[in-house]
Amino acid sequence: MFKGSFTALITPFKNNRLDKNAFIKLIHHQIDNGTNGLVPGGTTGESPTLSHAEHREIIKICVRESKDRIPIMAGTGSNSTEEAIDLTRFAEKAGASAALIVTPYYNKPTQEGLYQHYKAINNRCGIPIFIYNIPGRSVIDMSVDTMARLFELKNIAGVKDATGDLNRVVQQRKKLGKDFIQFTGEDSNAFEFKLRGGVGCISVTANVAPKLCSEMQILLDYKTDKLIFQRAKEINKMLKPLHDLMFVETNPAPVKFAVSLLKLCSKDLRLPMVTIAKKNQIRIKNLLKKLSLI
Repeated sequence: MFKGSFTALITPFKNNRLDKNAFIKLIHHQIDNGTNGLVPGGTTGESPTLSHAEHREIIKICVRESKDRIPIMAGTGSNSTEEAIDLTRFAEKAGASAALIVTPYYNKPTQEGLYQHYKAINNRCGIPIFIYNIPGRSVIDMSVDTMARLFELKNIAGVKDATGDLNRVVQQRKKLGKDFIQFTGEDSNAFEFKLRGGVGCISVTANVAPKLCSEMQILLDYKTDKLIFQRAKEINKMLKPLHDLMFVETNPAPVKFAVSLLKLCSKDLRLPMVTIAKKNQIRIKNLLKKLSLI
């Protein structure tokens, strides 16, 4: 269930309000183009500026519209443990397949604090929990040893690793074993991450190119076949400039602009996020044309 290309969904807005129709359109576009799973309510979905009601609404919509065709890994993290528990329990009740819970930002907990945070959530829910380790946004980095302690708990299933360190996938696999499910949170290393023992990518780029992202992940399951592996390498090479442009400014501003060119939603963001500079808009538009995405 948990492998391949999972799309870290953007949240569309219209006049600064949640655009439910566009969100539904996005979900079906993803499913129709072969994405393997959806992740609503994460950083790419602008979760810091969603109201609690909006956050719950996008989880409900995503579960409802997917109709059990693909797994929904709901973003339910917070730097407040009680808030994370409440949102995770809501996602479970709504029918989400799993919860993606970010390491608490701003508070800067110790490794013991991290352990107790996830343990408290684990003890109050019944769905698989994926740790979202992203030091670039949270400041803190969960150690491999802390992750191993957490994996002993009943609901801790795996990690979205956004450290950017490919050695971590090897270290975590060695320490926690192959049953610990490892996704990368870095599109740029998705190819190599899977070769080193990961199962897939929770992807920003897949908002724009879901078919290519999914195809590459599927082909890498057959890496011993030279022809199939060569096609995976070709896709990775095609996607590399797109990965780079999706982070030319702070995520999700570039990807939201790119998706607007696909006419799936507006490019609107919520402050303090703003639309990307004109020069970068031109670069993205030219690349999407080159890749025959528009």
